[in-house]
Amino acid sequence: MAAGRALAALLAALLAALLTASAQLLQREASFTISLRKADSITVTIKPRPGISPSCQIHVKNATRSELKIKPGENATFTFTCRAPEKYFTMKIQKNIDCVSGPCPFGEVHLYPPRLPRLNRTYVWDVKASTKAGLELKFSTPWLRQIEPGEMCPDSVSYNINSCIDTATVNIGSFCRNGSVSRIKLLGGVVLSLHLPWDSSLTTSGFNIANRASIKRLCIIESILEGESSITLMSPNYPLGFPEDELMTWQFVVPPNMRASVFFHNYSLSNCERKEERVEYYIPGSLSNPEVFKLSDSQPANIAGSFNLSLQGCDQDAQNPGILRLLFRVVVQHPQVNENVTHLVDLSKEKNMSVTIHFEGWPSHVPLMSEPVCLICKDPRTCDRVLTLASGTAYKISFLCKDLSRLRITAEKGISCVDLRWCQRKIYSLSVPKAITQLPVQLHKFIWKLLAPSQLNIEITSPSLKLQQHVPEQRCNTSYSYGIVSATPTTELTIGVFCPGGSIEKIQMRNNITIVLKTFGKGFLNESNRQDLKMSFVPHIKDECTFTVSPGPKDKVHLQTPNWPYGLPPFVSISWYIVVPSKQVARLGFSKERMGIACQTSHAYLNVKEEAAGTEETVRREDELLPKPKDMYHDFWVNVSNCNPTEKMQLTLQFWVTFTDKQIDLGVILAAVAGAGVLTAIGLTVCCVKKKKKKSQDPMVGVYNTNVNTQAPGKQKLFRKGRQNESHVYAVIDDAMVYGHLLKESNGLVAPEVDVYRPFDGPMGPVPPSPPPFSFRKDTKHSSNPEEPPPLTDTDPDTYTFAHQKLGQVEDTGDTNEKDHGEMSLSLLERKEQDGLVE
Repeated sequence: MAAGRALAALLAALLAALLTASAQLLQREASFTISLRKADSITVTIKPRPGISPSCQIHVKNATRSELKIKPGENATFTFTCRAPEKYFTMKIQKNIDCVSGPCPFGEVHLYPPRLPRLNRTYVWDVKASTKAGLELKFSTPWLRQIEPGEMCPDSVSYNINSCIDTATVNIGSFCRNGSVSRIKLLGGVVLSLHLPWDSSLTTSGFNIANRASIKRLCIIESILEGESSITLMSPNYPLGFPEDELMTWQFVVPPNMRASVFFHNYSLSNCERKEERVEYYIPGSLSNPEVFKLSDSQPANIAGSFNLSLQGCDQDAQNPGILRLLFRVVVQHPQVNENVTHLVDLSKEKNMSVTIHFEGWPSHVPLMSEPVCLICKDPRTCDRVLTLASGTAYKISFLCKDLSRLRITAEKGISCVDLRWCQRKIYSLSVPKAITQLPVQLHKFIWKLLAPSQLNIEITSPSLKLQQHVPEQRCNTSYSYGIVSATPTTELTIGVFCPGGSIEKIQMRNNITIVLKTFGKGFLNESNRQDLKMSFVPHIKDECTFTVSPGPKDKVHLQTPNWPYGLPPFVSISWYIVVPSKQVARLGFSKERMGIACQTSHAYLNVKEEAAGTEETVRREDELLPKPKDMYHDFWVNVSNCNPTEKMQLTLQFWVTFTDKQIDLGVILAAVAGAGVLTAIGLTVCCVKKKKKKSQDPMVGVYNTNVNTQAPGKQKLFRKGRQNESHVYAVIDDAMVYGHLLKESNGLVAPEVDVYRPFDGPMGPVPPSPPPFSFRKDTKHSSNPEEPPPLTDTDPDTYTFAHQKLGQVEDTGDTNEKDHGEMSLSLLERKEQDGLVE
C-alpha cells in the first residue's frame, strides 16, 4: 500500500512538471494579444522584475523591448524571447474608478482583461470618492485575515488597502485570505491592490464595492467570529503612527453563546496637546456605554456576544508628535464550566505580599497567538492572562480556562525589622498561606525577602523537619525546595538549595536574605500542611554563615560550602556546628585531599575543634593536605575561612559526617568489675574489724589532763595570738568520747556546721551560637584558658585534728599548732566558752 501511494505521488509530480514545461513552451511560441476598451479606464504595464538581469525581452511587431505599457483603448500583440518569462517580468493592471464626477460601478469586481500572460501580477483599483460619502468593500468567503508588514501569505495571494482622504493616504492594512474580516467601510476614496502569483488559478477578485453614507471616521472594519477562534488586528499605518486626531472602529460579530476577550499586545502613545488617546467599547446590554479605557488598562474580557471597539487619537505636539499605534488580539471561546465558580483569596490580614497568577513560563515565555487562552478574572468583565493580587484585600476570582494545569502562581512577601526590641522577640513563620494552597492552580514559587537592620542578623530554623542540603551525593527528592541567597547592595552569596527531611536545624546569616520556595509537581499540596520553616532576627554573628547540624544516630550527612560550584568570595568565613548524638562517635572526612586554591593575599584556613576541654584543634592552610578521616567524640566545629585567591581559582569544599555506636573495651569492663570486687571485700573487712573492736572494748572517754589549767578564762581578748595553755590536748580520743555538759546541751548529738565545696554536676547550658575564636595556627595544640580558676579542693584551713596517742607520747604540741594555725587554733571547749562570753 505504501509503495503504491509513493509511486502514484511520483507519477503525479512528473505529470505536473511536464504540464508546466509544456505551458512554458507554448507561452514562448504563442503570442499574446491585449485589447483594452477606453471606457474601462484600464492600463496594463509589463516591467522587468527588480534585481533581475535583462536576459529576456518582449517582442512587439518587429522590435524587442524590456517594458511594455498598454493604455486604455489600445491593442498590443507580443511574445517573450525566453521560456520562463515569469522569472523576469511582472505585470500591473490598474483600473481607475471615478465616483465623484460620475456614477460608480458598484457590485462585484472582475479580473479584467482575461487571458493575460502567466506572470506575477498585481490588480489595482483606484476609486476616487467624496469624503461626504462612504465606500464599502465587502469580501466574499473565506474573508480576510490581517497580517503584519513583511509577513507572507501561505498561498502568496494578498490584499493591500489604502484610504485616500484629499491628498493624504492611510494604509488600512495588508490581508491574506481565510480570515474573519468580512467588510471594510472607508471615508473617501480607496486604493485596493490584489497580488497574485504567476501560477495562481484565481479568476475572481473576491470583493465588491458598495456605496454608503458617510461614516464620520477613518474606517470601520467588521470581523465575523464563528466558533472558538483568535484573531490579530492592527491600527492603520502600523507599525507607523495612527493619523492625528482620527477615529476608527472595529465591529466584532460574535455568537451570543460565545465569550470574547480583548488583549493589547503592543501599543505606543503619542504626545498629546489636546484630548487624550483612548479606546471605547460599546457592549450591548452594558449600563455605561461607551466604556472608556486607557491603552495601558486591562481590557474587557468575557464579553457575551457582539461588541464594538473604537480607537481615538488626539491633537499631537507639533515639535514632538510621537506615535500612536496598536496591535491587539481578540479571543473567542465557549463559556467555561467553572466560569461561575468563584474562589476566595483572602489577603486582608497579610502585609507586604503580592500574588500573581499567570500562564506557565511567564514572564520570559510569551505564548504563541495560536495557543489556547487561559484567563483569570477578578470580576466577570476584568480578566487577563496575568493577574496580580495585592495584600490587604480579599478577592473573589474565577477562571476562564479549559486546562488549569497551564496556570501557575508566583507570590512574594517582604519581612523587615522596624523596632529592634520587638522584632528580636518575634518568630516569623515562613509558610505558604492557605489562601494560596487552596486554589486549583499549582504554586510555582513563593519568595520571601528578609531585610535585617545593620545591628541584627537573620536565623532560619526548621525544628521538626530539618533541612537537607542538595549536593551531588545527596540530592533532594521532595515536592519542594528552598533556594537561599544572602545579598548586599553589591554582592550575592548563594547559600545553597535545601529541602525538608535532613539534619540542618538552624542557619544563621548576615546581610539581607532571599528565600525562594520552588515546587515540583502536585505533591506540594499534600505536604504544604507540614511546613515548619521559621525565621527570627538574632544578634550579630561573626561568620558570614553558620550552620547548626543535628543529625540522627544513623544519618550520613553531606555538606558543602556556599556558592557552589563557583566558590566562596574572598575573605568569607563559614562555620558548621555538628552535634554528635549521645553514645555515638562521629567520623569526619573530606571529599578531596587539598583545598585546591592558591592565595594572593592572606591564607585560607580549615579549622576543626571539638567542644570539650583538652581536645586538639586541627588547623590546615590552603597549601597543606586536608585532615584524613578522623573520629570525633564530642560536638565539634568545622570552620572554613577564605583568602583572596588567584584568578580562576575558587575555594570549594565538601565533607561528610557519619555516626557509629561507641565501642566499650572488654578489658576495661573486666578491670572495672575486678576493682569493684576488691573494694567490696575491703569494705566488708573494715566493717567486721570495727564491729569486733567495739564489742571487745568499753566505751572510751576523754582522759582529762590534770596538769593544765581548767579554770574558765577571765575577760580577755576573744581572738589572741596563739594559746598559753594546753587545754586542747587530750590523751586519747575515740569515736565513743563523751564531752560532759556539751552532750547534755546537744542531747547527745554533736553536729558541727561544715561548709565544703562540691563540684557542679548538673546539666550544662547550650553551646554558643557562633564558633569560638580559632587560633589559626599551623601546629596542633592543646586548648587552654588562662582565666580558668584552679580546681577547688575539699579542705578546711582550720582543721581540728584528733589523734590516738600511745602511752608516754603525750607531748606539748601547742607551738606547732600555733605556727600552723595561729589565732584560729582554738579548742572546741574554748570556742564554746568564748561563744558564751559573746552572748
